[in-house]
Amino acid sequence: MIHFDVIHKEQELHSLEKQTMNNEFWNDAENSSKILKQINILKNKVEVYKKLQSELNNIIEMDELIRLEPDEELSREVIKSTLKIEKEIDRLEITTLLSGKYDNNNAILTIHPGAGGTEAQDWAEMLYRMYARWANAHGYELKELDYLEGEEAGLKSVTFSINGEYAYGYLKSEMGVHRLVRISPFDAGGRRHTSFASIEVLPEITDDIELDINPDDIKMDVYRASGAGGQHINKTSSAVRLTHIPTGIVVACQTERSQFQNKDTAMKMLKSKLLNLKEKEQKDTIDELKGIQMDIAWGSQIRSYVFCPYTLVKDHRTNYEVGNVQSVMDGDLDGFIDSYLKWNIEKNK
Repeated sequence: MIHFDVIHKEQELHSLEKQTMNNEFWNDAENSSKILKQINILKNKVEVYKKLQSELNNIIEMDELIRLEPDEELSREVIKSTLKIEKEIDRLEITTLLSGKYDNNNAILTIHPGAGGTEAQDWAEMLYRMYARWANAHGYELKELDYLEGEEAGLKSVTFSINGEYAYGYLKSEMGVHRLVRISPFDAGGRRHTSFASIEVLPEITDDIELDINPDDIKMDVYRASGAGGQHINKTSSAVRLTHIPTGIVVACQTERSQFQNKDTAMKMLKSKLLNLKEKEQKDTIDELKGIQMDIAWGSQIRSYVFCPYTLVKDHRTNYEVGNVQSVMDGDLDGFIDSYLKWNIEKNK
């Protein structure tokens, strides 16, 4: 059980609010923006805690009334309220685990199919749909940034952002190789196939995070957007591809209305990748530096999705598993995300 130190959070909130009263506070726009963001996060957490505390006190009072004077209808209400508040307390407990530097940022995800042609490309499309469903269920905005369709089905790559509070904090658990086992709809012989796809998850870097990039180190190419259907097709050369020459990192954006907007979004993507690389370089070993860059193949997967001969989705880091594979593909990822966050805290103690 994670301890929620509401007194400490209220003290921290008071200290930050006191800074906003300083006459010079608004002179530094970047710093004031950062502090106001922290204030909003802390306020939300404290308000949720106090609301839950009030609801819990009401349940305790109703329970005491039932002990004195049994009431079947009131008993049902207490049980219903207890189950509801239990879920809300679990959610608050999970948000206390989201204390990383970029956990409150938007998330940028890129999906790449592994070897296997159409089968792997179809799997990549299925994962894209899964994350779209998860985002929609949680009130997040999904914005497609770059899309390259597959030759027969599925996709060759897709980059998209998921925007909302703690998007990166939750979705960082998804970074890695995802493995599918199923009877292939593309195999006339009805044989079982194993496919792989990799998910890269990075925080969107906001303007208040400083990262110097030499303009001379960036090569920009423009081209016509293309993809799966009319919504991805652009008749002008507004799509932008940026290459960071020193590192070889390439990013692309084709879904904004203008070349300028695509360049601006691509720069945010490039900053996210460069910051991620910079932080990895501070780690001790080459293995740590490579992280997700392992082969998209057998033995490197973080999670397996089995459709046949039985149905099971299992996370190989936490051992959390679910038998209803279809519900997971429809976006029910909370159990996997929550178990990863708890596992990660224990692992790093």
